Amino acid sequence: MPVEVRLPTVLRPHSGGQTIVSAKGGTIGEVLTDLMRSYPGMAGQLLTDDGSLHRFVNVYVNDDDVRYLDQLDTKVAEGDTVSILPAVAGG
Repeated sequence: MPVEVRLPTVLRPHSGGQTIVSAKGGTIGEVLTDLMRSYPGMAGQLLTDDGSLHRFVNVYVNDDDVRYLDQLDTKVAEGDTVSILPAVAGG
């Protein structure tokens, strides 16, 4: 089941400049794995070496932050929109 994945500017060079791509999976973890399979340059950008989500990457399913749901086990369904956003910090 494909979902729409919206990419931030920093990841677009890895997708050939595309702002929106599709990826398959029933969970966020599966979607990210499929995304990294299609666009290998994203691998180090999204997940840590132990397979968890980088702390400076925010992932949303529709409008819900996966950190407050089931993280990488968050379920996705066909037609959902996954947005990947870099964390912004400043002072």
